[in-house]
Amino acid sequence: MKAALFKGLHKPLEVENIPEPTPGEGQVVVKVGRCGICGSDLHMTEDPAFGTPCDTVLGHEFSGEVVATGKNVSRLKVGDNVSVIPLKSCGKCPSCLAGQPAWCSEMELQGGGYGEYAVTSERQCIKLPDMLSLEDGALVEPLAVGLHGVVKSGLTPGDRVLVLGAGPIGLAVAFWARRMGALHVAVADLNNFQENRAYAMGATSFFSSRENLVEEVNKTIGGPADIVFECVGLPGLIAQSVEHVRVQGKIVVLGLCTQPDTFVPFVALSKEVCIQTSAFFEVREYQVALDALEADKPVPQSLITETVSLEEMPEVFEGLRKRTTQCKVMVNPRA
Repeated sequence: MKAALFKGLHKPLEVENIPEPTPGEGQVVVKVGRCGICGSDLHMTEDPAFGTPCDTVLGHEFSGEVVATGKNVSRLKVGDNVSVIPLKSCGKCPSCLAGQPAWCSEMELQGGGYGEYAVTSERQCIKLPDMLSLEDGALVEPLAVGLHGVVKSGLTPGDRVLVLGAGPIGLAVAFWARRMGALHVAVADLNNFQENRAYAMGATSFFSSRENLVEEVNKTIGGPADIVFECVGLPGLIAQSVEHVRVQGKIVVLGLCTQPDTFVPFVALSKEVCIQTSAFFEVREYQVALDALEADKPVPQSLITETVSLEEMPEVFEGLRKRTTQCKVMVNPRA
């Protein structure tokens, strides 16, 4: 089969032929239909902290059709369309049994979506309803990440929300914040590339970079934000979040920053600000995200800006290292 392989830090992915996977006990082979390109994958090809081995097939936002099943697979059959929860785990510990595989001591991020086929465990697969496409199935993961952040925030109806960053995760946060009762959902980004997309996802106002951003946001939403979601992942964004949040407000950090960062603790302390981090999601949140796609299908699909073939994917992947007009790019290994 063909797959785009990681060839080393700061090197482009390369499409090569590799052996097709075979299922072990409790596993299924999925013919990949769609896979989203995630910022986490970009980080994994740039930062040695992730320890990504050469010739790894990345891609964790994927869906596809079950084409082979291993021993003791009972819930799925060949021909089922599934969305894959990309969290490998033991399946037996208290965290796994509670539907929180992200906190299993054996957790690994499931890749394989940048190839024609991927092998995964049956318990990681959520069967897609008939009305949802494989494209929808590949959107579940980023939507679940956004939902988890909003849940961790403790958002209550009527809250004023500011989302820093208009990438897929920031827009997913806006989607859930509005649907969970936020009165104002302001989205801010360096550029206005995603402004229309932000409004489609639920934003009530949008701001591009400007010197008096705090003043402009406060004026628009009626005061400092009750909750600020940091969805960029660059140094300086936590400090910026502290400026925007109200006294005794909350900052939820979803942005994946792998660089050292500093901020003045006194400013946060003097406001009694709560800083909450958010990573991954729970299984039930993944299911809720899938249900939302079924109920509100056209809205989340507005995240998708382009679908490319496996052969085109390495060049597009390199382009995404720079700030572009793209939002969520999908890979179709069979295009």
